[in-house]
Amino acid sequence: MNTVEVELLADHPEALPSLREWFEREWAPYYGPDGPGDATTDLWESCNREKLPIAMVAIVDDEIAGTAALKAESVSTHKHLRPWLAALLVSPEFRRRGIAECLIAAIENKAQELGFHSIYVGTGEGSGTPESSLRKRGWEFVEKGPYFVSDVSIFRKTL
Repeated sequence: MNTVEVELLADHPEALPSLREWFEREWAPYYGPDGPGDATTDLWESCNREKLPIAMVAIVDDEIAGTAALKAESVSTHKHLRPWLAALLVSPEFRRRGIAECLIAAIENKAQELGFHSIYVGTGEGSGTPESSLRKRGWEFVEKGPYFVSDVSIFRKTL
């Protein structure tokens, strides 16, 4: 596999239109034409360096291969937990190459750099977050419950 570089989305604004399309396609119930989300706004708001939300992009051979974000909130039924690994998405042609793991590691590192001692993630059908990748990196299952269009499993990683 070619080298994966993970950098801040703030340094790659040219990726925003492609990421918007990915979000709208991958999470159509939320970001699609009938959904409540606005991918463009969410992505622009994640172009931060030291305050949440912070999005990162994975780059392979000068091509955007994936993204993930560190957010204060993600699963609205669990607002008492923070911060969250969210919006983890790898382009289909780059999947199964370890890119998700690189993005997860980068978000964990950013959370620790910002002084957080744990981080959470919600996974579910169409979440884009492979539970096997999380477990491999030491994430622990917290609970499962109904959320939006499917059940969500909450995981925590102690940093």
